[in-house]
Amino acid sequence: MSKKITYNWGDSQLLISLGNRLQTRIKILFLAEFLFTTGMATIFLLQALPLSGKLAHWVAACGASVLYLMASYRLLSRLFETEKLLLGKNDLVIVRKTPFSIHSARYSWQNMGPLHYAGKGHKTDHPLKGHSFDYFGFETHEHLVQSLHHNGNLCFSYEGYTVNFAKGVYSWDAEDMVYIMKLYAGNTLRLGPEWEQMLQAQEMGDNQ
Repeated sequence: MSKKITYNWGDSQLLISLGNRLQTRIKILFLAEFLFTTGMATIFLLQALPLSGKLAHWVAACGASVLYLMASYRLLSRLFETEKLLLGKNDLVIVRKTPFSIHSARYSWQNMGPLHYAGKGHKTDHPLKGHSFDYFGFETHEHLVQSLHHNGNLCFSYEGYTVNFAKGVYSWDAEDMVYIMKLYAGNTLRLGPEWEQMLQAQEMGDNQ
């Protein structure tokens, strides 16, 4: 799926389509999980065959079917999840869509805190980072785990809790996206202090 961010300006709204920005190595990990789960399900199914009057065989067959369904659901939901932002006059709507569901959340500008770039959460470097004898790749493993559990690179506070969005949108794309969001929303969209330098750089580039 496309990783290009697209912008559609309307008379009273701005639609930003983020697409699916899942990293290739994360996709491979999800596929490996799918193969492992379906492999276990196949073992259960083979042990249940041929189906007879024994209750244990039917339970094993039903369990295998459930594992097949769960593994397929998780894989397809993750691989084909997309994200969209809808900026309106009074609010911001974040829409996440999978082949099986659509989740939409609306946040009023008035109750939103400043928008921040969260990036990947700060972590303590592994003691073996930078050493040639880190044979097991502990540092790489930590980065991979961090990517798996990351909820989004942009965030804001809303009614006492933190809202994360924009998965896979890193600083070079986030700068362009937030600049366009600011052009549309104006002072309605409040930004954290980290964006000041970015906006100045964007404005200088536009004036050249």
